[in-house]
Amino acid sequence: MKVLRGLSGMAAAGAVVLTLVVVATAFIGARRGFPGPGGESIAWHVGTSIVVISAQVFADRRRGFAAFSASIVVFVVCGILLWTQWWS
Repeated sequence: MKVLRGLSGMAAAGAVVLTLVVVATAFIGARRGFPGPGGESIAWHVGTSIVVISAQVFADRRRGFAAFSASIVVFVVCGILLWTQWWS
């Protein structure tokens, strides 16, 4: 179970890093007059970060099936983010 929580923690951290990259790219693009990610992409990333960090904190504070379920939520939400914002 600790391994699963560790992996989901890495996925959650990756989602936060992607959010920071998208926000920074939008900021730099706006300042230099280049197109960047739009508001929808920024909203997706920020929303995902909030959900996965909340789920990861829940997983880290619980044991058993509750921790397992929260870790799965992290993986599913990160997968949805990658599928809709990066691979489509």
